[in-house]
Amino acid sequence: MADVDLATVGKNKLKREAGESVELETLWQNQSVVLFFLRRFGCQICRWIAAEISKLEPDLTAKGVALVGIGPEELGLEEFKKGGFFKGPIYIDEQKKIYKDLGFKRYTALSVVPAAMGKKVRDVAAKAKADSIQGNFSGDLLQSGGMLIVAKGGEKVLKLFIQDTPGDYLPLEEISKILGISAKVEAGQKPECNDTACTL
Repeated sequence: MADVDLATVGKNKLKREAGESVELETLWQNQSVVLFFLRRFGCQICRWIAAEISKLEPDLTAKGVALVGIGPEELGLEEFKKGGFFKGPIYIDEQKKIYKDLGFKRYTALSVVPAAMGKKVRDVAAKAKADSIQGNFSGDLLQSGGMLIVAKGGEKVLKLFIQDTPGDYLPLEEISKILGISAKVEAGQKPECNDTACTL
């Protein structure tokens, strides 16, 4: 796991949905927190991952752990919220400074196409389609995301997960194990995929 300097990263500003700015560290000041960094709000795969992670929200809340979404831009936020994909507050990293500080890579115009066509992406897209989750191509197509789980008070980083491909995500079981919670949810069904088709 990459080293994260929480004191430095925590000083970065986020914009709340209501418009005011807060420092990132305020999110873990009084409780442990799961920070889900979306690639973009219109991304079908990001929407499915958000819905998947949100299955843990009742168990996280019961354990005193916050679930927070962070996006790299406001474009698509209203549609994302109306879709009900994520069960937690959402903030915006307008400068993408936190994304950069945590090592969430940016694709190039050439590298994004193979990354977006890989098997992991096709697998998650099939899950999203099976759950009737649609997406669009609005927003920054080149940003990657991930997850940061921080102990209460910024005591330590419990997990930094950086997407290698747009289809990468931290399984619910692993998030539960990291936080020592006993989740009562089932992960989304994995379709079986080959080079031409996916089936449930």
